Amino acid sequence: MAPMKVYGWAVSPWMARVLVCLEEAGAEYEIVPMSRSGGDHRQPDHLTRNPFGEIPVLEDGDLTLYQSRAIARYILRKYKPELLRTGNLAESAMVDVWLDVEALQHEPIVRPIVANCIVYPFEGRSRDQEIVDEKIERLKKLLEVYESRLSDSKYLAGDFISLADLSHFSLMRYFMATEYADLLDAYPHVKAWWAALLARPSVKKVMAGMPPDFGFGSGNIP
Repeated sequence: MAPMKVYGWAVSPWMARVLVCLEEAGAEYEIVPMSRSGGDHRQPDHLTRNPFGEIPVLEDGDLTLYQSRAIARYILRKYKPELLRTGNLAESAMVDVWLDVEALQHEPIVRPIVANCIVYPFEGRSRDQEIVDEKIERLKKLLEVYESRLSDSKYLAGDFISLADLSHFSLMRYFMATEYADLLDAYPHVKAWWAALLARPSVKKVMAGMPPDFGFGSGNIP
C-alpha cells in the first residue's frame, strides 16, 4: 500500500496537528513540500485538492481530505481509534467536547496572540497590542477552566491521552515561544499537562520542524 501524502509546510500549526496524529498512529506517510511564500497553495493543481486554497491536504489512495481536524480524525479512526476512545460512548463524547473547546475557544484566542507576537513583525506588519492584551485576558479566564478540569483528570477528556490533547499542541507550541509563556506558571495542572505533551516522541519529532519564529528569522521560509 502506498504511503499517504500530506501537502503543506511543516511549520504550519494545522499541518503539525496532522503530522502528530500520523506519528502517534505509526502510519506510513510522505510530506509533499509546498512553498507558502511562492503561493503554491493558490495554484490550480492545489485548488483541485482543496478549493479553499489551504493546507494541509491528505491523500490516501483515491481519498482526498482537507481541514486538519477532519484529517486527524480520519487518521486515528483508521490506525489508532483508541485516541478517539472509539467504542466507549461517554469517553468519545468527552473527546468531542474538548476538541470543540480547542477549536471554538482556544484557537480563536491563541491564534491572534501568536500572529501579533511572532508572525506580523517578520511580515512588516504592526503589532496590535490592544488585541494581544484583550486575548491574554481572555486566555487567563480560559486557562482557569482548563486548570479546574486538569485538577480532576490527567488529560482533558479523562485519565487518558486523546486527540483532544494532541490537537492543542501545534498552536500552543508557538504561544509558548512568545513572551507570555510564563502565563502557565499560574496554572500548575495546565503546566504539567503541557509538559506531558512535550514528552511524547510524536510531539518531539514534529516540533523539530517547527522553529519558534516560523522560520522567518533563519530565512528558511517555506
